[in-house]
Amino acid sequence: LAPLLLSVQNRRLMSMNNPEDNKLVTLATSTLARSGAQQAAALRDNTGRTYVAINVTSPSLNLDAFEAVLTVALASGITGIESVVAAGSLPTNHKAIKDFAPTATIFHIDADGKESAL
Repeated sequence: LAPLLLSVQNRRLMSMNNPEDNKLVTLATSTLARSGAQQAAALRDNTGRTYVAINVTSPSLNLDAFEAVLTVALASGITGIESVVAAGSLPTNHKAIKDFAPTATIFHIDADGKESAL
């Protein structure tokens, strides 16, 4: 995991403009490793507070990591989103983030540490 985190952080520095997003990479990848989930996401709101969540899959509830982290952040009363980073398998509903915050930056880090903007 440590090489993946280092690789992700190095790639992140080269291609993302906001250094604060490096913290989101660390939060998302650490949460993914700790939880054993398929997906994890970290969100930074417009005041700089951060939130993390994992995907939830059960017979009666299915949330991808984007939906879960948005739910947690909304429950805390956010009024805007600056950036979201997901790690692990690609969450499918990035539209949930964009519907709430059209100017938010959204990134995905895959298992190989490759970054992509969504």
